[in-house]
Amino acid sequence: MNVSLTPELERRVEERLKSGLYTSASELVREALRLFFQYEAERSRQIGLLDQRIREGLEQLDRGEGIPGPEARGRSRARLADR
Repeated sequence: MNVSLTPELERRVEERLKSGLYTSASELVREALRLFFQYEAERSRQIGLLDQRIREGLEQLDRGEGIPGPEARGRSRARLADR
């Protein structure tokens, strides 16, 4: 497999190789891809959790368990202030 990099990416790969952190460009690319796939899987997991929370919220609204907008905003502001 051949991969074409922009001059900027090539420069950055060379910098990492010179630093001694990686012994070859292949090693660096393998590590980058491993981290990318890990990130992608976590992002998918987070989106799935968000989708579930949205579904639960919509179900609560369907059951009449919603709260008025101003009250919801107040609760959100209070939670943010507590952080």
